[in-house]
Amino acid sequence: MQGDKNPFKSIVGKMIVTKEGKRLGFVRDVTFETKSGELISLVVKDSTPYTRNLNLEKTSSNELLVPYNSIIAIGDFVIVSEEDLV
Repeated sequence: MQGDKNPFKSIVGKMIVTKEGKRLGFVRDVTFETKSGELISLVVKDSTPYTRNLNLEKTSSNELLVPYNSIIAIGDFVIVSEEDLV
């Protein structure tokens, strides 16, 4: 089961793309619930103009958040379902 986990450092810096191939930006950070450890969202850095036009939640410092439940797969890229973003 240990092989299914992605360490934090292996996710940070990966490009985030939709399953249709649209680039959203790169993973800057991960937010999570401190008591349960449940992952909540990915903080996006270097967001594209396309990403800024999506109705994504933002942090207090205006950084875009991609909901963790929209993630389909993590490999060379973080692939998300665009339907789950809107």
